[in-house]
Amino acid sequence: MRILVTRPLEDGTEIARLLAARGHQALLAPLLEPRFHQGPLLEEAGALDDVQAILATSANGIRALGRRTARRDLAIFAVGPQTAEAARRAGFTHIRSADGDAKALAEATRDWAPPGATLLHVCAEDAPGTLSDQLGHDGFIVRRCALYAIEPASVLPADAKEALQNRALYAAMFFSPRTARIFAALAEGLPTEGLSALCISQATANALALRTFAQIKVAARPNQDAMLALIG
Repeated sequence: MRILVTRPLEDGTEIARLLAARGHQALLAPLLEPRFHQGPLLEEAGALDDVQAILATSANGIRALGRRTARRDLAIFAVGPQTAEAARRAGFTHIRSADGDAKALAEATRDWAPPGATLLHVCAEDAPGTLSDQLGHDGFIVRRCALYAIEPASVLPADAKEALQNRALYAAMFFSPRTARIFAALAEGLPTEGLSALCISQATANALALRTFAQIKVAARPNQDAMLALIG
């Protein structure tokens, strides 16, 4: 089966590899791309002073962190398995995974970190402050450190547009509400009623509400493995 993958290019390439191993063909259509900020090492700027753990809510947060620190002994509290794997690949050695979403990470952090600990959330410029707010209410000191920006695509790739027009796709994978909204806007006028929408969360599925699909499936867990399980 041919499947549209809307993840950023680096993550999409990994999904394509996993799909190929299952006998499927991926068509990459990155609708979001990270732009990592340049700057001094965080330890030189004092950003790691008194920090007892790093909160990482995406693989891109880890990639950004790896570019801005020489330290690999930092404790990494990762939102899920893909983020934890990115941390391992980057050379970090003290990693825990909440195996869920930001809410799950907040709950796990309450058990993992000592009361009142100082935590650094590495994130994108426009990341929501929900995690910081939740942990702040519990007495933790949470510093937000925006290390990258996420830029949306302005058009669908030509091969993706052609595949949609020719109804040559079985499904499209959506890993965030923002990506789903971008797709819905950029695919205006293109047929999607024969397409299965595979969504990482109910919020992502809700972002596609104005489009017609053959079916909309929501992953049992908000992670890559659960998304692949939707395909069978």
